[in-house]
Amino acid sequence: MDALKTQYVPTWCAGCGNFGIFTAFKKAVSLLALDPEQLALVTGIGCSSKIAQYLNTYRIETLHGRTLPVATGVKLANHQLTVIAEGGDGDGMGLGMGHFIHTARRNLDITYIIHNNQIYGLTKGQASPTSDLGTITKFTPAPQGNVEQPINIVQMALQAGATWVGRSTAADPQLADMMAQAVKHKGFSVLDILQPCVSFNHVNTYKWYQDRVYRLDTLPEYNPEDYARATSVAGQWGDKIPIGVFYHTERRTFEDSLPQLANTTLVKQTLENIPVSLLMDELA
Repeated sequence: MDALKTQYVPTWCAGCGNFGIFTAFKKAVSLLALDPEQLALVTGIGCSSKIAQYLNTYRIETLHGRTLPVATGVKLANHQLTVIAEGGDGDGMGLGMGHFIHTARRNLDITYIIHNNQIYGLTKGQASPTSDLGTITKFTPAPQGNVEQPINIVQMALQAGATWVGRSTAADPQLADMMAQAVKHKGFSVLDILQPCVSFNHVNTYKWYQDRVYRLDTLPEYNPEDYARATSVAGQWGDKIPIGVFYHTERRTFEDSLPQLANTTLVKQTLENIPVSLLMDELA
């Protein structure tokens, strides 16, 4: 894991769940024996996205909500790269929601890791798209708190067409293995990571999750290839919160459907045999 170190020191708050995700990410890269030079990490904007500054691989810290279209461009330019997108619940389920849905339905071979702390942390504690009803923040004050219905990321991923969907927590001993499974899957993988924000979310704490999460593999005869069962269980939230692999299936990826990528990557192709002049004349 030393090969992944950069000169920068993480500036997350002491106790932040991002540290657990950061450690698990490095372990997952080690488990998969990934070459950092064949790995592209694309992040958005937010506390979670600062992880790009601390990992010595090809990385792009892009615009807020634009993680997945940039990751799509990277994957189509060189589909031989392992492409991992990473961002927060606000980044992905707010401005990035449209991109999330279309990436899922296209089934690009991209892994999307979501740091879900149910709050906007970098901007100091506003309600996010995944904040529970009644969440009290400086912009959703008492007595009613947040009045917007929260987005269930696992449900959304299943409905949009992701071919691998999982959930874990920042303190889960199996988090690195879950990440590795998501990356190994050929298709669009979504890993929702429940991550405490120790500074601005004092409800969804480590203890709060510890008291509620249970593993899907403890359910009798749970089969992650059963889409109907996965969508049913994904709706659970509150006193009981399931974690683990909800669903996986095989479906042709977007890249494999493109004849332009059949022989080699786009970055290795030239314009030599493409009649660009005909197109220019048409547009003139």
